[in-house]
Amino acid sequence: MKQRMVIGLSATALLAATFGLAPRITGQSSGKPDLIVDQASLRQHWVVRTEDLPATFCSVQEGGITPGEHQLVRFTVATPNIGDADLAVGDPNVHIALNDGLFEFATCHNHFHFRHYALYELIDPATGHVWRAAKHGFCMIDIEKFQLFTGDADNKRHFASCGAVGIPGNQGISMGWADVYIWKLGGQYFILDGGDGQAEVPPGEYIIRITVNPPFRPLKGELCPNVAPAGFCHTLPESDYANNIAQVSITIPDHNGRQSVGPLKNEPMLTTEPIDGK
Repeated sequence: MKQRMVIGLSATALLAATFGLAPRITGQSSGKPDLIVDQASLRQHWVVRTEDLPATFCSVQEGGITPGEHQLVRFTVATPNIGDADLAVGDPNVHIALNDGLFEFATCHNHFHFRHYALYELIDPATGHVWRAAKHGFCMIDIEKFQLFTGDADNKRHFASCGAVGIPGNQGISMGWADVYIWKLGGQYFILDGGDGQAEVPPGEYIIRITVNPPFRPLKGELCPNVAPAGFCHTLPESDYANNIAQVSITIPDHNGRQSVGPLKNEPMLTTEPIDGK
Protein backbone atom coordinates (compact mmCIF):
# COMPACT_ATOMS: atom_id res chain seq x y z
CA MET A 1 0.00 0.00 0.00
CA LYS A 2 2.77 2.45 0.87
CA GLN A 3 4.57 1.70 -2.37
CA ARG A 4 1.53 2.77 -4.33
CA MET A 5 1.28 5.90 -2.18
CA VAL A 6 4.76 7.23 -2.66
CA ILE A 7 5.32 6.93 -6.39
CA GLY A 8 2.60 9.36 -7.39
CA LEU A 9 4.12 12.81 -6.92
CA SER A 10 6.82 12.82 -9.61
CA ALA A 11 4.73 10.75 -11.98
CA THR A 12 1.78 13.09 -11.53
CA ALA A 13 3.93 16.07 -12.49
CA LEU A 14 4.85 14.30 -15.72
CA LEU A 15 1.28 13.36 -16.56
CA ALA A 16 -0.01 16.80 -15.59
CA ALA A 17 2.44 18.38 -17.99
CA THR A 18 1.19 16.06 -20.72
CA PHE A 19 -2.50 16.76 -20.22
CA GLY A 20 -2.24 20.30 -18.82
CA LEU A 21 -4.27 19.44 -15.75
CA ALA A 22 -2.27 20.75 -12.80
CA PRO A 23 -0.17 23.83 -13.48
CA ARG A 24 0.51 24.42 -9.77
CA ILE A 25 3.10 21.81 -8.87
CA THR A 26 4.75 21.48 -5.47
CA GLY A 27 8.13 23.16 -5.50
CA GLN A 28 7.05 25.90 -7.93
CA SER A 29 9.08 28.37 -5.86
CA SER A 30 12.51 27.93 -4.33
CA GLY A 31 10.94 27.13 -0.97
CA LYS A 32 9.00 24.20 0.41
CA PRO A 33 5.71 23.74 2.25
CA ASP A 34 5.79 23.09 5.98
CA LEU A 35 2.79 21.36 7.53
CA ILE A 36 1.97 21.53 11.21
CA VAL A 37 -0.95 20.50 13.40
CA ASP A 38 -2.69 23.38 15.16
CA GLN A 39 -2.54 22.28 18.80
CA ALA A 40 -4.66 25.19 20.03
CA SER A 41 -7.51 24.25 17.71
CA LEU A 42 -7.31 20.61 18.81
CA ARG A 43 -7.31 21.59 22.49
CA GLN A 44 -10.35 23.82 22.10
CA HIS A 45 -12.46 21.50 19.96
CA TRP A 46 -13.15 18.07 21.42
CA VAL A 47 -16.09 16.48 23.18
CA VAL A 48 -16.94 13.12 24.80
CA ARG A 49 -20.59 12.19 24.56
CA THR A 50 -23.14 9.56 23.56
CA GLU A 51 -24.44 9.79 20.00
CA ASP A 52 -26.79 7.83 17.78
CA LEU A 53 -24.82 6.86 14.67
CA PRO A 54 -27.25 5.74 11.96
CA ALA A 55 -26.40 3.32 9.19
CA THR A 56 -26.70 6.18 6.68
CA PHE A 57 -23.59 7.94 8.03
CA CYS A 58 -20.65 7.43 5.67
CA SER A 59 -18.24 7.01 8.59
CA VAL A 60 -20.37 4.16 9.94
CA GLN A 61 -20.29 2.39 6.59
CA GLU A 62 -16.59 2.97 5.94
CA GLY A 63 -15.45 2.32 9.50
CA GLY A 64 -17.24 -0.96 10.11
CA ILE A 65 -19.20 0.59 12.99
CA THR A 66 -22.32 -1.06 14.32
CA PRO A 67 -25.16 1.47 13.84
CA GLY A 68 -26.80 2.75 17.01
CA GLU A 69 -25.83 4.57 20.19
CA HIS A 70 -22.14 4.85 20.98
CA GLN A 71 -19.93 6.71 23.39
CA LEU A 72 -17.31 8.57 21.39
CA VAL A 73 -14.93 11.50 21.41
CA ARG A 74 -15.15 13.98 18.54
CA PHE A 75 -12.38 16.43 17.70
CA THR A 76 -11.24 19.05 15.18
CA VAL A 77 -7.96 18.87 13.27
CA ALA A 78 -6.40 21.85 11.48
CA THR A 79 -3.21 21.45 9.44
CA PRO A 80 -1.73 24.83 8.43
CA ASN A 81 1.00 25.27 5.87
CA ILE A 82 3.51 27.67 7.42
CA GLY A 83 6.17 27.11 4.79
CA ASP A 84 7.29 29.34 1.94
CA ALA A 85 5.69 27.33 -0.88
CA ASP A 86 2.25 25.92 -1.58
CA LEU A 87 1.64 22.22 -1.10
CA ALA A 88 0.09 21.42 -4.48
CA VAL A 89 -1.23 17.92 -5.03
CA GLY A 90 -3.44 18.70 -8.01
CA ASP A 91 -6.25 16.80 -9.69
CA PRO A 92 -7.16 13.45 -8.10
CA ASN A 93 -8.30 12.19 -11.51
CA VAL A 94 -4.68 12.28 -12.64
CA HIS A 95 -3.56 10.21 -9.67
CA ILE A 96 -6.39 7.74 -10.20
CA ALA A 97 -5.38 7.37 -13.86
CA LEU A 98 -1.83 6.63 -12.74
CA ASN A 99 -3.07 4.13 -10.16
CA ASP A 100 -0.44 5.53 -7.81
CA GLY A 101 -2.44 4.79 -4.66
CA LEU A 102 -2.50 8.38 -3.40
CA PHE A 103 -6.26 8.73 -3.85
CA GLU A 104 -9.31 6.54 -3.61
CA PHE A 105 -12.89 7.24 -4.62
CA ALA A 106 -15.19 7.50 -1.62
CA THR A 107 -18.48 6.12 -2.91
CA CYS A 108 -20.54 7.39 -0.02
CA HIS A 109 -19.02 10.89 -0.20
CA ASN A 110 -19.01 10.89 -4.01
CA HIS A 111 -15.56 12.44 -4.30
CA PHE A 112 -11.88 11.52 -4.04
CA HIS A 113 -10.01 11.14 -0.76
CA PHE A 114 -6.27 11.44 -0.25
CA ARG A 115 -5.08 8.47 1.77
CA HIS A 116 -2.76 8.62 4.75
CA TYR A 117 -2.56 12.40 4.93
CA ALA A 118 -2.83 12.40 8.71
CA LEU A 119 -2.68 9.85 11.50
CA TYR A 120 -5.23 10.06 14.34
CA GLU A 121 -4.37 8.20 17.54
CA LEU A 122 -5.99 7.93 20.95
CA ILE A 123 -3.31 6.80 23.39
CA ASP A 124 -3.40 5.42 26.89
CA PRO A 125 -0.25 6.98 28.42
CA ALA A 126 -0.12 4.32 31.13
CA THR A 127 0.00 1.32 28.79
CA GLY A 128 0.86 2.80 25.40
CA HIS A 129 -2.20 1.17 23.82
CA VAL A 130 -3.41 3.00 20.70
CA TRP A 131 -6.90 3.25 19.22
CA ARG A 132 -7.55 4.33 15.64
CA ALA A 133 -10.12 6.88 14.55
CA ALA A 134 -12.96 6.32 12.11
CA LYS A 135 -11.38 8.69 9.56
CA HIS A 136 -10.29 6.91 6.37
CA GLY A 137 -9.55 9.62 3.82
CA PHE A 138 -8.91 13.31 3.39
CA CYS A 139 -9.72 16.08 0.94
CA MET A 140 -6.94 18.69 1.14
CA ILE A 141 -8.19 22.19 0.38
CA ASP A 142 -7.79 25.70 1.78
CA ILE A 143 -10.42 26.17 4.49
CA GLU A 144 -9.27 29.11 6.59
CA LYS A 145 -6.36 31.51 6.89
CA PHE A 146 -3.86 30.64 9.58
CA GLN A 147 -3.54 33.86 11.52
CA LEU A 148 -0.14 33.02 13.04
CA PHE A 149 1.46 32.74 9.60
CA THR A 150 4.01 35.53 9.05
CA GLY A 151 5.45 34.47 5.72
CA ASP A 152 5.27 36.35 2.45
CA ALA A 153 2.02 34.85 1.16
CA ASP A 154 -0.58 36.51 -1.04
CA ASN A 155 -3.24 35.13 1.33
CA LYS A 156 -5.45 34.03 -1.54
CA ARG A 157 -7.19 30.68 -1.65
CA HIS A 158 -5.73 28.50 -4.40
CA PHE A 159 -7.09 25.03 -3.62
CA ALA A 160 -10.84 24.61 -3.30
CA SER A 161 -12.00 21.50 -5.16
CA CYS A 162 -11.92 17.88 -4.02
CA GLY A 163 -12.77 16.60 -7.48
CA ALA A 164 -14.98 13.69 -8.52
CA VAL A 165 -15.12 11.16 -11.33
CA GLY A 166 -14.75 13.14 -14.54
CA ILE A 167 -14.79 16.44 -12.61
CA PRO A 168 -11.33 18.01 -12.26
CA GLY A 169 -10.24 18.83 -8.73
CA ASN A 170 -7.35 20.80 -7.34
CA GLN A 171 -6.22 19.70 -3.92
CA GLY A 172 -3.48 21.19 -1.80
CA ILE A 173 -2.81 23.77 0.94
CA SER A 174 -1.62 27.29 0.15
CA MET A 175 0.99 29.16 2.16
CA GLY A 176 -0.65 30.74 5.16
CA TRP A 177 -3.80 28.61 4.92
CA ALA A 178 -5.02 25.61 6.86
CA ASP A 179 -7.00 22.57 5.88
CA VAL A 180 -9.54 22.02 8.67
CA TYR A 181 -11.48 18.86 9.53
CA ILE A 182 -14.12 20.03 11.98
CA TRP A 183 -15.46 17.73 14.67
CA LYS A 184 -18.80 17.33 12.87
CA LEU A 185 -17.29 15.67 9.80
CA GLY A 186 -17.46 11.96 9.16
CA GLY A 187 -14.76 9.99 10.92
CA GLN A 188 -13.63 12.81 13.20
CA TYR A 189 -14.09 10.62 16.26
CA PHE A 190 -12.88 7.65 18.23
CA ILE A 191 -15.44 5.03 19.26
CA LEU A 192 -15.01 4.36 22.99
CA ASP A 193 -17.37 1.44 23.63
CA GLY A 194 -15.94 -1.14 21.24
CA GLY A 195 -18.61 -0.64 18.59
CA ASP A 196 -16.01 -0.55 15.82
CA GLY A 197 -14.34 -3.84 16.71
CA GLN A 198 -11.58 -2.30 18.82
CA ALA A 199 -11.16 -2.72 22.55
CA GLU A 200 -13.28 -0.56 24.82
CA VAL A 201 -11.65 2.59 26.18
CA PRO A 202 -11.85 2.53 30.01
CA PRO A 203 -12.46 5.78 31.92
CA GLY A 204 -9.32 7.76 32.60
CA GLU A 205 -6.78 10.19 31.19
CA TYR A 206 -5.83 9.87 27.52
CA ILE A 207 -3.91 11.65 24.78
CA ILE A 208 -5.19 12.56 21.34
CA ARG A 209 -2.16 12.63 19.08
CA ILE A 210 -2.35 13.91 15.50
CA THR A 211 0.47 13.45 12.99
CA VAL A 212 0.31 15.17 9.61
CA ASN A 213 2.28 13.65 6.71
CA PRO A 214 3.25 10.73 8.98
CA PRO A 215 6.66 9.04 8.63
CA PHE A 216 7.16 5.45 7.49
CA ARG A 217 9.97 3.03 6.79
CA PRO A 218 9.88 1.70 3.23
CA LEU A 219 9.46 -1.97 2.56
CA LYS A 220 11.83 -3.86 0.27
CA GLY A 221 11.72 -2.29 -3.19
CA GLU A 222 9.52 0.56 -2.02
CA LEU A 223 10.23 4.13 -3.04
CA CYS A 224 10.99 6.84 -0.51
CA PRO A 225 10.05 10.17 -2.13
CA ASN A 226 11.07 12.46 0.74
CA VAL A 227 13.57 11.65 3.49
CA ALA A 228 13.62 13.47 6.83
CA PRO A 229 16.89 14.05 8.70
CA ALA A 230 15.88 11.28 11.09
CA GLY A 231 15.90 8.85 8.17
CA PHE A 232 12.17 8.26 7.87
CA CYS A 233 10.27 8.54 4.60
CA HIS A 234 7.34 10.89 4.01
CA THR A 235 4.81 11.01 1.19
CA LEU A 236 4.79 14.81 0.92
CA PRO A 237 7.78 17.20 0.73
CA GLU A 238 8.34 19.63 3.61
CA SER A 239 11.06 21.94 4.87
CA ASP A 240 10.65 20.68 8.45
CA TYR A 241 9.40 17.24 9.47
CA ALA A 242 10.08 17.76 13.17
CA ASN A 243 6.93 19.85 13.76
CA ASN A 244 4.33 17.47 12.34
CA ILE A 245 2.86 16.23 15.63
CA ALA A 246 0.50 17.81 18.15
CA GLN A 247 -1.23 16.20 21.10
CA VAL A 248 -3.62 17.15 23.87
CA SER A 249 -4.76 15.47 27.07
CA ILE A 250 -8.42 14.59 27.55
CA THR A 251 -10.50 12.87 30.22
CA ILE A 252 -12.83 9.96 29.44
CA PRO A 253 -15.52 9.98 32.17
CA ASP A 254 -16.76 6.84 33.88
CA HIS A 255 -20.31 7.59 32.74
CA ASN A 256 -21.20 10.62 30.70
CA GLY A 257 -24.75 9.51 29.95
CA ARG A 258 -26.42 12.25 27.95
CA GLN A 259 -24.11 14.87 29.43
CA SER A 260 -21.20 15.82 27.23
CA VAL A 261 -17.68 16.39 28.54
CA GLY A 262 -15.11 18.74 27.02
CA PRO A 263 -14.86 22.19 25.43
CA LEU A 264 -17.66 21.42 22.94
CA LYS A 265 -20.04 20.02 25.57
CA ASN A 266 -22.84 22.44 24.64
CA GLU A 267 -22.80 21.69 20.92
CA PRO A 268 -26.01 20.11 19.57
CA MET A 269 -26.26 16.49 18.54
CA LEU A 270 -25.83 15.69 14.86
CA THR A 271 -28.70 14.49 12.72
CA THR A 272 -26.65 14.59 9.50
CA GLU A 273 -22.99 14.03 8.80
CA PRO A 274 -21.29 16.83 6.83
CA ILE A 275 -18.95 15.80 4.01
CA ASP A 276 -15.34 16.94 3.62
CA GLY A 277 -15.00 19.86 1.25
CA LYS A 278 -18.71 20.70 1.20
